[in-house]
Amino acid sequence: METTADYTFASTSTISKVDNQNSLFLSHQTELEEVNNIPCFFWGRMRDPYLTAKCLSTVAKTVRSRFALTAQELAAMRDPIVTAGAEQIRFEGFSSCNGVYARLDILSEGLDGEFLASGTTNVDFNEPMLNALNLVQKNEEVILSVGFDNVTVSTSRTKAVEKKVSLPNRWIKGLTSVQHYLAEMDEKFELNKLQVIQLFQSLPKSTIKGDMFIVQRAGKSLFSPLQSGKNVKVGSPHRLRVMEGILPFITSLKIYESEDGQASCFVALMGHLQMVFAFSADAYRGFSGEGKALEHLIEEIPMEWVFGINNLFKGNEIFNMTNLSIENDIAFSTMDSLTANLASIGLLGFDVLNNQHFYRRLPFKTQRILSLNPRLKNAKKLVAENDIEFVKKTDNYVEANVKGSGVTHKIIIENEEAKCTCDWYTNHRGKRGFCKHVLAVKMLL
Repeated sequence: METTADYTFASTSTISKVDNQNSLFLSHQTELEEVNNIPCFFWGRMRDPYLTAKCLSTVAKTVRSRFALTAQELAAMRDPIVTAGAEQIRFEGFSSCNGVYARLDILSEGLDGEFLASGTTNVDFNEPMLNALNLVQKNEEVILSVGFDNVTVSTSRTKAVEKKVSLPNRWIKGLTSVQHYLAEMDEKFELNKLQVIQLFQSLPKSTIKGDMFIVQRAGKSLFSPLQSGKNVKVGSPHRLRVMEGILPFITSLKIYESEDGQASCFVALMGHLQMVFAFSADAYRGFSGEGKALEHLIEEIPMEWVFGINNLFKGNEIFNMTNLSIENDIAFSTMDSLTANLASIGLLGFDVLNNQHFYRRLPFKTQRILSLNPRLKNAKKLVAENDIEFVKKTDNYVEANVKGSGVTHKIIIENEEAKCTCDWYTNHRGKRGFCKHVLAVKMLL
């Protein structure tokens, strides 16, 4: 639980009610000074405040859940991040154990207001605000403000109490790692409202440490301990209960699975609102330790490219690789590598529903994100110390020896499939990213 990011909210988020109208003011704070200088990103009315309040509560429930940590290990409450721009707002965050990712997308049809600025920032989700949010009724109006404008700051901050937040490495790493899984998802099922209810009625009430499978029998979707026919594997399925608060409002549910079967995703469609939930392979395996992003960080992209992308795109804007390649005369092969790199350092999220990346710069310094990968650092050290010897190298086959701690490891890369004699490969068989030895060989290649 090593802490790498500390920040303090200068004010607390509040929700107040005057003449049957609620005003929700979200306090924000980041490591990036230029973002902190933005007083307000959005101010306007929610078109469906009752349902939006339920969804925000579900995001809060997710980031405050812990499926593989004791109460003593839970150092502090986590708060979601929010991206405003391109006429929509996205809230996203992780469970404290990093195995569950939740994102609320409020589309343009769900908002009636003005986007004053574009960007991504941490937002304060405190207990009094969440309690008040849970009391919002169907006939009430709610004004949403991401940040404080000059009018509200004088009255809101008089009641403010500073709140210090500490984020561990894995929370930040998870926000980059999960995007690579989402980008590899394939749609398996689409359920209507009745099928969604039937599916969750079959979810066992007890805590399940093993795997279960979503299968279809006689036109019904249900959870089964047995794998049969077309199915989706869900590890530790009791974690899906974070979705219970929005089940009555779901009109359609799309279920996805990653290519390697190591993650699943549920997209709940609710008109102009949609919620995305991604689940790691099991409760004791968070997205932050997967290492799926490491291979894309082998070839470092120039930082001026990063700054250039930051000037080109606004928060939530679609990242169209084809258009960017044509307009800036960049080879398509380079664009694939660039896209993967940008996702790995938190500059891109992924919309699995529309199968496209969207721009959002995580509210943490880029150098901090790059420093959170010890396997990558160790691989670079192996290269720098000349600890790699190639035995054979052809277009489709590579064999190399890499010095380890008192032992030499043998690496074979054949038709893009890599094997190593180290303990990491033996334990995970490539399902949690490459070991440092394979990464080092790939760097030299």
